[in-house]
This record gives sequence, C-alpha cells and structure tokens, in this order.
Amino acid sequence: MDARIFPGKASVACLLAAMTLAGCASDRYYLVSNNDIRDLDTTLQAQKTGLQTLLMSSAQQHDTLLRQNRLATDTVLAAIDERVKPPECPPPPKPAACHPDQSAVTAEREGYANRLAGKLVVGEREKFLLIGPQFTFTARIDSGAETSSLDARNIQRFERDGQNWVRFDIPDPEQDGELHTLEREIARNVRIIQSNEEDYERRPVVELQFAIGNHRQKAEFTLSNREHMSHTVLIGRNILRDVMLIDVGKEFATELPTSLTNGEDDPS
Repeated sequence: MDARIFPGKASVACLLAAMTLAGCASDRYYLVSNNDIRDLDTTLQAQKTGLQTLLMSSAQQHDTLLRQNRLATDTVLAAIDERVKPPECPPPPKPAACHPDQSAVTAEREGYANRLAGKLVVGEREKFLLIGPQFTFTARIDSGAETSSLDARNIQRFERDGQNWVRFDIPDPEQDGELHTLEREIARNVRIIQSNEEDYERRPVVELQFAIGNHRQKAEFTLSNREHMSHTVLIGRNILRDVMLIDVGKEFATELPTSLTNGEDDPS
C-alpha cells in the first residue's frame, strides 16, 4: 500500500492532537498548570487572612473608641453633678400656732359649762346664781316640773302704776336666818290645788335673771314657801326646754364664772 495514502501512526497522532487543540481554542478553554492553581490558592488564602486581620483590628478599635466615649461621658456627668446641686423638695410648712382667743381663755378660767349640740349639760343638782342680790343656791333640776320655783317668804301683793307687783323675802344662803327683800312685777298667776284640800292656791309668777355655769337667762319662777323643801330653787321644763340637757349621772357639771359671783358683771 502506498505510504502517501496511509500515513504512519506518528502522523495520525499528530493529526489528532492538532484537531483537539483546534477544538479547544475555538471554545475558549485554556489549560492551566497545577502550579498556577496552587499559587492562586495561596494568594486567596493570604487575602482571606489579611481581611480577617483587618476585621479584628477594626472591631478592637471600635470597642476602644466606645470605651473612651463612655469614660468621657461619665467624667462629664460626674463634673456636672459636682457643680450643679440636685433639686430638693421644700421643707413641709410648720403648722400654724394656735393662739386661743383671750376671751375664751378668760371664760375657761372663770367657769365652764359642758355643751352638747349647743345645749348646756347639767346634772341633777347645779349651782344657781340669782342675779341682783348675787345669791348662790343649790338648785334641783327637775324635768317633771313645768315651771321653775323659788323659795319666797312674806309674799305681799301690791299695785304700782296700775300694774300688779309683789314684794317677797328670800333667804340669804350665807347668813342663816337673814332675809333679803325683792320687788318684782307679777307676770301671771298659777293655780295650785293641794292634794289634801278642795280649795286652790294662787301663786304669783315673776321673771328673774339667773346664771347656771356661764349661761345666763331670764325666766319665770313661781314664788312659794320652800322652807321645808330640800332645795331653795327648783329648775323646771320652762328653763330646760331647748336650752339644757340633763345628765342624771352627774352633779354640779358646771361652774359659775367668778366675774358673776363677785358681782363684777352684774347686768342689773
């Protein structure tokens, strides 16, 4: 066979290699050696290491700056606290001093009277001052009696300026047996029927001014002989009504002001 038609093995190998290289070149693929690949890996690894080092350094610097800023802020705040006095609450106001009314103090020193809802609280017995003669008696408080009563002796009726008057004597509580004469206009008369008699007795009623505790009042009193009674004065409902309350468990719950007992404040 002619060698020009059938070339040798060497020629065939060369032909195949050329075709292969031509195909690769046409598809833009290049052959890289293993040494070059290793160099590239080494370079990439070095770059990664460098980047990590930079990141760590940047983080440390950031932390350092934060600490420095925080320290500076604390220093400034501490300086402000030292220079600026913190606000303080004002002290609570002191309670106003209580200055009692001198008239009230004087009244308390001179006498007292317990009161409830504006009414004078009295016991079963109280000191009774008859203003005028300034006689002090022990009066019995009796809610069963309608009209108050006063011990009177030698009662004599008479007329003055067309009006009915009465003259009577009252015992002096400090001088045994001594009598003091008073004259008053008769306000009215009351009929008293005795239990053992069919007839009745007309008793004059007069207005008298008196004081119990620091309470002064003018009221009607029936004049009658109470010589054999336990008390010279009887206080009835005509005085108690709307003015006094009785505490049956007490006696002498009030005191008379010294200004009255001494006659310093005698309105008559």
